[in-house]
Amino acid sequence: MAQQPSYSDIQKAVRVEKFRIWAAWFAGGFVMLGITNAASDVAYLGDIMLVLFVIGFVAFTFTAFKMTNALNRKAEAARREVLGDDLM
Repeated sequence: MAQQPSYSDIQKAVRVEKFRIWAAWFAGGFVMLGITNAASDVAYLGDIMLVLFVIGFVAFTFTAFKMTNALNRKAEAARREVLGDDLM
């Protein structure tokens, strides 16, 4: 029979997942910046890459916030389950 995780375990897991999300966001942004900088010397390619990467950056930022908010909702539900709170 598996023991139910404590609230502290849930908090730690959520913190780690949030760190992974934002670390991936930062690393992806850094890579996109490097590619854009490398392609900036090629006539129109640099401009096209810049526009695509700005759109991608906005999309990745939106997705990271959605993932973080989803984790917050799951953590809140788990907190209610572990601590026995019923806010609804």
